[in-house]
Amino acid sequence: MKKDMNTRKKINLVFVCSGAADVGELTDRAARQLRQEGHGTMSCLASIGARDSDISFNAEIADRVLLIDGCPKACARRTFAEAGLSRFTHFHLNEAGLRKGHSPVTAENIQRVVDHAAKLLAGDIPKP
Repeated sequence: MKKDMNTRKKINLVFVCSGAADVGELTDRAARQLRQEGHGTMSCLASIGARDSDISFNAEIADRVLLIDGCPKACARRTFAEAGLSRFTHFHLNEAGLRKGHSPVTAENIQRVVDHAAKLLAGDIPKP
């Protein structure tokens, strides 16, 4: 049986700012859960900042790239912008009702992030 060269597994990459606050831990733990559930592959945001060519290339060819930020500094989005990467969907935790310093790391809050992120990765929530 001949394999169709145009058929390949969809590649979704998730980059998060895993900052020191409660929301940073939420983004990190949610990304790991997204990976475990098969929604996407967690990738290294620091490598984008370091201009690692392999990771940047992967971000350019992925079907979907999701950046998740927890605090108003939006380090994931800014890191991509500084690296000249513009093809991504950005999700800030305030879209899920979570705010820095007011969002304990609970299973419920992690699941809120996972649920919203999974919909974005599936294309179920349009982004401007």
